[in-house]
Amino acid sequence: MTTERIYYQDSHAVEFEARVLACESRKEGFRVALDRTCFFPEGGGQFGDQGVLLPAGAGEEKAVSVEDTHEQVGLVWHYTRQPLEPGTAVWGRIDWELRFARMQCHTGEHIVSGLFHTLYGLNNVGFHLGDQEMTIDLSGPVTWEDVKRVQRLANGAVAEDLPVRCEFPAAEELAHLEYRSKLDLTENVRIVTIPGYDVCACCAPHVKRTGEIGLIHLISMQNWKGGVRIRMLCGSRAVEDLMGKQESVTAISGLLSARQEEVTAAVRRLCEELEREKARAAALGRMAAQARADALPAGAEQLVLFEELDTASLRALVNAAVAKGTGVCAAYAWDGAKFQYILGSQRQDLRPLVKEMNAALNGRGGGSAGMVQGSVQAGRAEIEAWWAGRGGARENVNNP
Repeated sequence: MTTERIYYQDSHAVEFEARVLACESRKEGFRVALDRTCFFPEGGGQFGDQGVLLPAGAGEEKAVSVEDTHEQVGLVWHYTRQPLEPGTAVWGRIDWELRFARMQCHTGEHIVSGLFHTLYGLNNVGFHLGDQEMTIDLSGPVTWEDVKRVQRLANGAVAEDLPVRCEFPAAEELAHLEYRSKLDLTENVRIVTIPGYDVCACCAPHVKRTGEIGLIHLISMQNWKGGVRIRMLCGSRAVEDLMGKQESVTAISGLLSARQEEVTAAVRRLCEELEREKARAAALGRMAAQARADALPAGAEQLVLFEELDTASLRALVNAAVAKGTGVCAAYAWDGAKFQYILGSQRQDLRPLVKEMNAALNGRGGGSAGMVQGSVQAGRAEIEAWWAGRGGARENVNNP
C-alpha cells in the first residue's frame, strides 16, 4: 500500500477526499494511513502538516484533529487522538495558515542557501525550520556585511516573482544536472529550481512563485562548528517579528527622548552614565562599610547586622568584623524582594550553620567554611528572632 501525495501535484491544495487504509493504536493515540493526502509528512527539515479528518457525511463535531504526520514505507501516517475505521471515506483539510508560513520560510531558505553557495562557495550543512524561526548552518565563515548582501539579493529574488519549479527529472537528465544536496541521491530525486538562484534536491512543498515568500529577514549570525549559524524568518513571520521590534524601538525612542535612528547612540550614552554611577555607588559603599566597621565592637561572639550596602561592600564589612575578632558575623541587606546575606567566621565551619538557617528562614545559598552567601525569604523580625534563639550578642546600632 502507498499514499498518493497530492501536495506534489499542487502545493496549494487545502482540502481532499480519501479512504482510510489502516489505523494503528499507539502510546498517545492513533496513526491513520490514507490512500491519498494533502498532508506533508515531516521531511527536508520541515515539520509534518496539521489539520483535520472528517468521516464522509459526518458533522464537524466528528472531526478528528491531525497533530502530526510522518512517512513510513510509502505510507503517510496521520497522528490523531481518535481512531478511524479502515475503509472509511474521509474528507481532509490541512491547517493552511501554518503550511503556507512554512512554505514561505522553506522557499526563502532555498534562495538564501543558493546565494551563499554561488557567491561564497559555502554549503548549507544544517537546516531547521521551526514554527518560531529557522536556522541554516553554513560550512564556512562569512562576515555580517556578506549576510546583508545576501539578504538584499534574496529580497530582490522575491521582487522578481520568479516561478518555483518542482520536478522529478529522469535518471539520464539527473546525471548531468548540477544541484545542491546533503545526501547522495540516485532515484526518485525531486529537484526544486528557482531560476538564477538555486537548484536543490528537496521533498517538501514550496510556494509557486517567489513573490509569495514576502519578506526575507536574516536576524543574526553566530560562529558554529567551524562555520556560521544564521537565524532567519520569511513571509508573515518576518513581518510579525519586524512589527514587534518596531514597537520596541518606538517605545525606547519615547523613553529616551531620542529619534528612532538615534536610539543606539542614546542607549550607549545611558550605559556609560550607568557605569559611572555604579562606580560612584561602589566607592560610597566601600566608604560606608569602612565607617560601619570602625564602629563595630571588637571580639563579639556574634554580630547580626542589617545594612543598605551592595554585595561587595557587605562582604567588606563582614571581613572587617571577622578581622576584629568577631566569632560569627551575619550581615543582611534588603534587595527589594528578599534579604541577601553574607556570613563570615574564622572560628567555626559555617556550612552546618547556614544549612540550619536556610531551613528555618526559607533560604538558599552556601559557600566555604569561612564565608557563606545567599538569601532568605523572611522578614527582619524573623531573622532577628532566629539569631536571638541561638544566644550571643547582637549589634543593630544605627540601622533602621
